[in-house]
Amino acid sequence: MSYFNTLLFGLYPYIALLVCLVGSWIRFDREQYTWKAGSSQMLNSKNFRVANNLFHVGVLFVLMGHFVGLLTPESVYHYAISTPNKQLLAMVSGGFFGVLALIGMTMLIKRRLTDDRVRANSSKSDIMILLLLYAQLILGLCTIVASSQHMDGSVMLLLGTWAQSVVTFQPIEAAAAMVNVSLIYKLHVILGLTLFVVFPFTRMVHVISAPVWYLGRNYQIVRQKVF
Repeated sequence: MSYFNTLLFGLYPYIALLVCLVGSWIRFDREQYTWKAGSSQMLNSKNFRVANNLFHVGVLFVLMGHFVGLLTPESVYHYAISTPNKQLLAMVSGGFFGVLALIGMTMLIKRRLTDDRVRANSSKSDIMILLLLYAQLILGLCTIVASSQHMDGSVMLLLGTWAQSVVTFQPIEAAAAMVNVSLIYKLHVILGLTLFVVFPFTRMVHVISAPVWYLGRNYQIVRQKVF
């Protein structure tokens, strides 16, 4: 097992998560006014809702599929489904929702780059994160093509072992699981971890924003009644 394999798949996940957590905490504490999605819908609403919904619906289902699929041990899911059938289910569902997200993202990028008003109000990080997400979606769809070459579920088991080893703090086992995985999967994993690294510094922070504190917040006094 090479040094770079251990670094990328054994240590980098923890570096990425640490940067994500600490960076998000610092940004929320010091720069709350920048903690927003920066919607540009009012600048040009044409096809925005369709594109936005396609992307968010697609990517949310893909993320949930990754979370459940990678972190559920074989000893648990084998009572309901075999590993090859689980792989087929992941390919079909992931392909469908991945394509939805890709269509939506394509429309959003086109809008962001070709509409003068939207482009003028876009930061470099806005464009960068869209392109990174676009590349990740393409890589994810490419892994489906690679998965069709081996339908025995062996690679799915290795990827699951990697994810489960990471969350149980076993970096050596995590790195070992990725040794014999194809390059396309490795690129998908590395870019996915990199998205965690850039997360605190981009508009993606709105993903973890929920105004739940509004429920218990005191009423704000806008003006006082004069008697």
